Amino acid sequence: MKVRAIGLMSGTSLDGLDICLAEFEKHEKWTFTILNADTLSYSTDWENKLRNSIHLSAESLLELHSDYGFYLGQQVTEFMERHQLENIDLIASHGHTVFHQPQRKFTLQIGDGRAIKLKTDLPVIYDFRSQDVLMMGNGAPLVPIGDELLFSEYGACLNLGGFSNISLQSNGKRIAFDIAPVNIILNPLAQQFNKDFDENGDLARKGKINEQLLNQLNSLDFYQQSHPKSLGIEWCNQHIFPILENVEPLEALATFTEHIAQQISDIINKNNSKDILVTGGGAYNTFLIEKIKAKTKSEVIVPEKKIVDYKEALIFAFMGVLKANNEINVLCSATGSTSDHSSGVIA
Repeated sequence: MKVRAIGLMSGTSLDGLDICLAEFEKHEKWTFTILNADTLSYSTDWENKLRNSIHLSAESLLELHSDYGFYLGQQVTEFMERHQLENIDLIASHGHTVFHQPQRKFTLQIGDGRAIKLKTDLPVIYDFRSQDVLMMGNGAPLVPIGDELLFSEYGACLNLGGFSNISLQSNGKRIAFDIAPVNIILNPLAQQFNKDFDENGDLARKGKINEQLLNQLNSLDFYQQSHPKSLGIEWCNQHIFPILENVEPLEALATFTEHIAQQISDIINKNNSKDILVTGGGAYNTFLIEKIKAKTKSEVIVPEKKIVDYKEALIFAFMGVLKANNEINVLCSATGSTSDHSSGVIA
């Protein structure tokens, strides 16, 4: 069985929209080939709309849900024209997360799949998180199903995006959880130097670590909790940004980068993973990667650019394929929901 699917991913750090077309094939196990992939930067207008979505009235938010759906559909149409693509079976869209409060039984990813379908005339699967939250899960992380079925040769898979999360085998089960915020904190700090992000971690490298701040960060409650657990922007607004507010920005970057490396290496060392596949934008932060390597004996592998950049979009495409076949695409061992399930709404 061969399926060609497009995955759409918009990360919390708003660095753009990832579009990935992949072909999936199943014999004894699933294999994949990434055929085409692009990252489209948001216009300032769209970036502001999405960033401010958390503050909108219900009415304005519903309007944005529709508008963003049509925008996504338009981006896919242009992607297909640009690469002269045909014979696509489905689109799987993550949407843009506005709220994520699983303890209150809700999560919201905007970008109406029906609008995408109207623009592209293709089957669309969207809203992958809500069902899990209703089933007492964290609604995250979802990517472990792809780690389990597409990347099982690695001891662990670490994603460094807005947040860092890891997935690995433990006692015969795939477990996964968020570790610490990454670019959702580092990018705003770099923006104080008129840079979109801290390229290669060069700014953090210049800063001095503030030991008192480091201890304060490391002693936050979240890090003492057992998994499954997940983080959202609300947590950062409550616990991280306030304590960084009066810290000199270079010092904040250096200290927070050290904090991330400590939290990640602690988890890697506790689980004795032989090797770790590292993907997401943070994989290009050479300073952060150096720090993680220095603190662990495990082999830290940064793969080819296509996998670094598009692994999440690839896995959402794969989740869409699984949903279309009514196969399990969410693992309760990763999210904490009551059972494994097949999630997503088919438009």
